[in-house]
Amino acid sequence: MTYAPHANFKSLYDAYTGPDSTGQHLTKYMVRLTASEPILIVTGADFVIFPGSGKDPIVESFRNSTRGFVELTAISHLGAAIAWIFRLRELGYPTWRDDANRLIERIEKIHSINDESYWKDVVAVEAYKGYESKIVDLIDYTCEVSKTYMRACLADESIMTHENLRKHYLDPVNSAEIPIPINDVMVATFTLTFLDIGYRILGWLRAQNFDWRTLMVLVSGKAGRPSSGLTWVTNNNCHLLWRASQEQLNPENVHITPHGPSLALSDLGNKARLTEIEGQFRDIFLHLRANIDMSRIMFEGYPSFSKSIEEPPVIEPKTKTLRAMPRLRSPDDRLTAITRLRFVMEDPTQLLSNSVAHFVTDQLAEHGNRPEAVVIPGFSNVTYPKRKA
Repeated sequence: MTYAPHANFKSLYDAYTGPDSTGQHLTKYMVRLTASEPILIVTGADFVIFPGSGKDPIVESFRNSTRGFVELTAISHLGAAIAWIFRLRELGYPTWRDDANRLIERIEKIHSINDESYWKDVVAVEAYKGYESKIVDLIDYTCEVSKTYMRACLADESIMTHENLRKHYLDPVNSAEIPIPINDVMVATFTLTFLDIGYRILGWLRAQNFDWRTLMVLVSGKAGRPSSGLTWVTNNNCHLLWRASQEQLNPENVHITPHGPSLALSDLGNKARLTEIEGQFRDIFLHLRANIDMSRIMFEGYPSFSKSIEEPPVIEPKTKTLRAMPRLRSPDDRLTAITRLRFVMEDPTQLLSNSVAHFVTDQLAEHGNRPEAVVIPGFSNVTYPKRKA
């Protein structure tokens, strides 16, 4: 006999949690009561404010659509790209050489366009003012040593070992061919990318005149890998918001919903779609808020949940493993800076940008959001060879 709950039980079940239920009534009524209040939505690529009362949203982007993101990230990826080619060869992938030659071919095309005018006039990022010449040198250096190393590997496959990759490309010591390790370049380029993001988003958020203590914040949809950024600690947008608010933001009012709706910039021109999706965001936030409020009414006197902002650990001389992202003690703390690169790749819960985001955000917050005051690991105190003519 096929099982199905009796209709009377199903009807009772639906009275609280089904369509047109008491739970839905409370959520919808809370949405009505807060309809004139702003809600801030953080997607995988944009910050979006719905001011309330049907007003048009305000948007600031922070990923692929921003100037300089693709350029610097392309350079950040070179170390990983070569490591991946090594792994393809090791696993017996038959056409790994095609990947290697394609990488070399595309690297070669960068030299002719990578000059100061490109960074000043095309990219034209305010946070990079004064850094353009050095960014050009960093990119030229990384392209040249990456191309040379990959060609050497193609000429002699016997050097394509993981040990050689680390000792003669990623992390060489006292090397004339690669005086600045590519690990340091990866830290520098990731940091430069987030310097622009952090500078713009901090300034934009602080200009909104929010009541941070009551602001509703929803981090909605996929951010990075499917497994990443699901908690306050692993999603650097939470730390960015907290510092932007000068520590007034209430962590209880920040909810991360990886299965929540996403918002594409193409939706902004569709008023009906915007109204629909704003309603969805407000429904989700107020449903979560209702559960929190009711738990305190129903179970007062029992231990409560507290969303904490955890203090990160510091790497000690004997540290071999870590359970949380280590704190970068200074821009010259190379051990921690590169460990953070490993950590974000090895821990699937981390956003890749977590490797540098907290450190950059803290420096910006402590120096009046002045990007020129941020000390960039692998860049500020490093001299790259001048770009070849």
